[in-house]
Amino acid sequence: MAAPEASAPRGVTVLLVDDQPIIGEAVRRMFAGEDGIGFHYCKDAAAALDKAAEVQPTVILQDLVMPEIDGLTLVRRFRGDDRFRDVPIIVLSTKEEPAVKAEAFAVGANDYIVKLPDRLELLARVRYHSRGYVALVERNEAFAALEASRQVLANDLATAADYVRSLLPAPQDHQGIRADWRFIPSAALGGDAFGYHNLDAEHFAVYLLDVCGHGVGAALLSVSALNAIRSEALPHTDFHDPGAVLAALNRAFPMERQNDMFFTVWYGVFHRGSRIMRWAGGGHPPALLLVEGSPTPRFLDSDGPLIGAVDGLEFGAGEVVVPPAARLFVFSDGAFEISRPDGSMWPFDEFVTTLATAPAGPESPIDALVTRVRTLSQRDDFHDDFSMLELAFA
Repeated sequence: MAAPEASAPRGVTVLLVDDQPIIGEAVRRMFAGEDGIGFHYCKDAAAALDKAAEVQPTVILQDLVMPEIDGLTLVRRFRGDDRFRDVPIIVLSTKEEPAVKAEAFAVGANDYIVKLPDRLELLARVRYHSRGYVALVERNEAFAALEASRQVLANDLATAADYVRSLLPAPQDHQGIRADWRFIPSAALGGDAFGYHNLDAEHFAVYLLDVCGHGVGAALLSVSALNAIRSEALPHTDFHDPGAVLAALNRAFPMERQNDMFFTVWYGVFHRGSRIMRWAGGGHPPALLLVEGSPTPRFLDSDGPLIGAVDGLEFGAGEVVVPPAARLFVFSDGAFEISRPDGSMWPFDEFVTTLATAPAGPESPIDALVTRVRTLSQRDDFHDDFSMLELAFA
């Protein structure tokens, strides 16, 4: 559709197409002296579209009876051109003919006037139709600007998601611990991040955190906290002690210095010699330990408070012996807080059952879970980041 340039004033621009110069002059005089109305005249119907492209009318007046091209054909040409599809067209006729009037409206005219009308009536109709068109143009411009802004934001979020993914460790074996994971960022990008690494020859650390909120800000905080853990950059902290790590994170990332954002975290340390896993959690979902031959998973609860909410907190730690062939799942709430089409939430115990009963085979239990979640929600995307780690112990 034709739209005035963004910098142009939103006045009334009239284009009259009529083969009779005397009509052109009469209409020009009707508009003479009217503030905010620009008038343009085109005698040749064959040149009308070029003239319209030049003057960018907010309303078109056109005769119905012209040589070479009749008025109804010209209306069709205007409506068939994307530049003028929405520009209001007022057809001018020498007489009131219901059949012709009906056809004019059918091919796209907005109004029908027997020429020449009273000056006040013509002014009122021109202003009315022009005002509606200008409002449409401005609305479309606003939508276009909004869409452009949305696309920029979507690109920023996609870039941030790629950056977060680039920081995640590769799925691999770590001296008898096979690590695998899935990270599916939501469209709005949540604040999930995770990792695992050897603290030394005997100790293996695993961790997953989830920042409140969505967007680039949440992702930046999650990356900062992730880097502090994996680089062991929290001062005076024994990274073999899960409670000490969470207390140090709480000191390092107070929410008042993070745009009021806080996060949850689960952090565990596995000792290879004793097979003891020590863990601590702050406001995070429990990890699940699945033991071969046992139908009931062990919940490694996260009893501590949120990270960054309150200064000076201490965090306790739990421990459990990990039997051979056990599997540990650490995840964010985006893995199980699934809204079904009827508005109900997927029960947590069904989530646990889905993981615990995933059939053995080449498909990862995490992939089976993702398939189940998408079936339940009846959508491919996720409302929140889906993050899950699986550690399979030899």
